[in-house]
Amino acid sequence: MTATVFGAVIASLLAYPVLRRFGPRGFLFPALVLVGAFAAMLWLAIPVLTSGGAVTHAETAEWIPQLSVTLGFRMDTLSALLSLLVTGVGALVLWYCRRYFEEDEDGVARFGATFLAFAGAMLGLVVADDVYLLFVFWEATTVLSFLLIGHYGSRWMSRASAMQALTVTTLGGLAMLVGFVILATEAGTSSLAAILDAGLSGPSVTVAVYLLVVGALSKSAIFPFHFWLPSAMAAPTPVSAYLHAAAMVKAGVYLIARLVPAYGESVPWLTASLVIVGGITMIHGGIRALRQFDLKLVLAYGTVSQLGLLVMVLGLGLPGAQFAGIALLFAHALAKAPLFLIVGIIDHRTGTRDLRKISGLGAQTPALATLAAIACASMIGLPPLIGFVAKESLFTELTHLVAAGDPLVWITLVVGVLGSALTVGYSLRFFWGAFSSKPSVADCGIAHRQHGDIMLAPFVLVALALSAGLGAPFVDTLIRPVLSPEVAAGPESLALWHGFTPALGLSALVVALGALAFLGTKSLVHRLPAWPERLTAARNYWQLTRGLDRFAVGLTGQLQRGSLPFYLSA
Repeated sequence: MTATVFGAVIASLLAYPVLRRFGPRGFLFPALVLVGAFAAMLWLAIPVLTSGGAVTHAETAEWIPQLSVTLGFRMDTLSALLSLLVTGVGALVLWYCRRYFEEDEDGVARFGATFLAFAGAMLGLVVADDVYLLFVFWEATTVLSFLLIGHYGSRWMSRASAMQALTVTTLGGLAMLVGFVILATEAGTSSLAAILDAGLSGPSVTVAVYLLVVGALSKSAIFPFHFWLPSAMAAPTPVSAYLHAAAMVKAGVYLIARLVPAYGESVPWLTASLVIVGGITMIHGGIRALRQFDLKLVLAYGTVSQLGLLVMVLGLGLPGAQFAGIALLFAHALAKAPLFLIVGIIDHRTGTRDLRKISGLGAQTPALATLAAIACASMIGLPPLIGFVAKESLFTELTHLVAAGDPLVWITLVVGVLGSALTVGYSLRFFWGAFSSKPSVADCGIAHRQHGDIMLAPFVLVALALSAGLGAPFVDTLIRPVLSPEVAAGPESLALWHGFTPALGLSALVVALGALAFLGTKSLVHRLPAWPERLTAARNYWQLTRGLDRFAVGLTGQLQRGSLPFYLSA
């Protein structure tokens, strides 16, 4: 693991001259690097995934012995699955970049090298065992995402969005560092696995865990930090497909999946807090997605909504919900990443992402429309796709758990149904906006002709979503070891058919409500409820930053007057 992680980071230095020399064709080099990393992770993951979670691969080397900081890496089931997701999707997105960028486009070499370094940092994050090493990779993804989001440096929106993402996630990361220091001090070790197994409790531990949660929520764009993710859509589409569907925003979800099983019962109000902020995020993101005209923003707010669902489900801290949450995490990645890539193809072909200006594209590109339809169907939760299997698993577990009368489970079930209906609505809006023929809009022309292999990456991801749905029992065997052995037999197995169950009825209700939401809002989008602008988090962020700028200018004017007598008198 150590060689793979740092090998990817070092290879990013070599990617720059390769891309400078060969242009977009040079993306083949970083893509092959991640293919190699995927193969290495798969080799290490096979015994972990096929042993029921009993085998854990670990590597440790001294780094800063004076502070007891090690280069500690550990692979269990969760880190194995996420490492395959990070490297596999990363390799496909880099292949896609070969056709996405123009031959004469500036900054391609910098973009490719940064992207590969980010993938290496994200890989290090999910397999790091030492908490300080995890923090290093955590902040590395923050800095590198800043560079990727701000790729179009000549555009004010790109620079502003990159700074916003950097500011929000860095502040959360600093809070997380304090939490790690407290936990490492209390446990007497910096090993994440040892800290989680130590059974720590007390006021200082409570403070530390909440600080970690702040870092996780800021990274995964959960309320009240949700506003930075849609703004980050100013980045090139491959960045959106990777960072915001399969990598960076999943880092916070990953940390919550680690924390809640260990501290969900000992830390007061932890599960309730996560369910509440996750539910708010899911509903808010779903409604905002239905209000968008930019296809990329429809997906961006949809991602915010789905991240809210993941935090809500994993935040319950119950084995069945955790099992379903991990399945949902991968279902979301396999559907949302190809949809972002498809938006890039549409934008490149037509020169616009505004669904009010796109018409007749489905007839012009039936293959692309088919891929989009399958990906949207997985997001909606239709069989035989992995999205349906994961959503059925969630509803099955929640309907079993509501019998205990836990109000948090009821909240999760009700919000999950309503939020999933919104998911159906904005998925239908996306497909209708991108591929339908609109009578009042002229059919799209071709702004740029595209090479056929630009569709390879979305095709592979959609094929995986279909294969995972058809092969649900196999997926079940991979995910089940995430749970501890004593509860591994608890959650119902993943499958396409469990009979006529309450979960199936809820799935049908979700589709029906979502279809009504789409039909009802297609022409009345402006009548959807929205926060008053003065109360939005984005507006508050910009007011705060402008206030800080004015304060800094005023203070500098008072203290830096350029007057030697003034300085001497002071």
